[in-house]
Amino acid sequence: MKTIRKLLYRDIVASVLFVAFAFLSLFFFIDFVDELEGVGRRGRTAWHAVLAALFEVPGHLYELAPIAVLIGTIYSLARMAQSSEFTILRTGGLGPWRALRLLALLGLAFALLTFVVGDFLAPASKQQGVLLKARTSGGLAIGGAGAWLKEHRSTPEGERSYSVNVAGTGAGGALLGVRIFEFDADGRLLSRIESAEGRVGADAIWQLKDAQRTQWPQARSTGVPTVAVTRHPELAWPSTLDAKVVAAAVLPDGTMTTLELWRYSAHLSYQEQAAQGYQIRFWRKALYPLACLVMVALALPFAYMHARAGGISFKVFGGILLGISFVLLNNLAGHIGMLRGWTPWISAAAPGLMYLLLSMGAFAWLVRYR
Repeated sequence: MKTIRKLLYRDIVASVLFVAFAFLSLFFFIDFVDELEGVGRRGRTAWHAVLAALFEVPGHLYELAPIAVLIGTIYSLARMAQSSEFTILRTGGLGPWRALRLLALLGLAFALLTFVVGDFLAPASKQQGVLLKARTSGGLAIGGAGAWLKEHRSTPEGERSYSVNVAGTGAGGALLGVRIFEFDADGRLLSRIESAEGRVGADAIWQLKDAQRTQWPQARSTGVPTVAVTRHPELAWPSTLDAKVVAAAVLPDGTMTTLELWRYSAHLSYQEQAAQGYQIRFWRKALYPLACLVMVALALPFAYMHARAGGISFKVFGGILLGISFVLLNNLAGHIGMLRGWTPWISAAAPGLMYLLLSMGAFAWLVRYR
């Protein structure tokens, strides 16, 4: 059995690595061509374009891992079936369920590798890519109305709520276009702080530069409300919004690990903000490595299909269609889950469970009737 395991694992791993390398080469070329558009602006060179494309490689590897595992495993098993190697292994004692156990162990190894890439390499690489883009383009703009954060706090004057808006980030990581709105327990606007630039310290104190504070105090005894406007070259604003929470709101989702997604979704829930989107992203990221195990199970039935010469190309093509359909369904399930209000973990797990049932049904049918 050790010889059979070594033969299967070596052949499948080699095929998966080849498929992954081919996909990554294609995506690297596409990213490099896309980055060439900015060469020559603000001192941006071709080397910056190469670095930006390289920083995207771990993220692409994480996204393409299940598809590469599926196509590589299908190719390896189909080739062995066509050359009768798999038939010889079956007559030598490799039963269907033993083959399933062997491939399940390999699928778990691929899942562990995918988790390491997705939680360690890809977020760090994506952050470096964002920083590189910010340095070479003079900052990072946030689409739409910017990033919004919310905070509730108890003060000696009573309950206060704060809405913070950040328009973008500077080349050095500073927050640009900071606006802070303070409301009382009844929802009345009490003050507004506008700052051109700000930074969040390790103690969660925001250091704002060139800040203007507008206060709307309650009406005095004369019955005439007054508005106070003050300017501050430097203004320290204490908050519970630390640097990690701000980075999660400002930076792309690809820079966040599974734990950071969970913490940020918990923060949104605590602050009574819409958290379902980030909860679905958390469960998708947590369960996504297990898709490699599903893809290995989905590839196993192809070893029991007797194909004539030229059948490998059709099987590989079928594997590509299955992989693309899984990615599309996985993305679609998240959007449908948000629209229909499904439980986040169900939205994230449904595509994998569907394809796992499909693979096990096809495997049982082929073993029983073919």
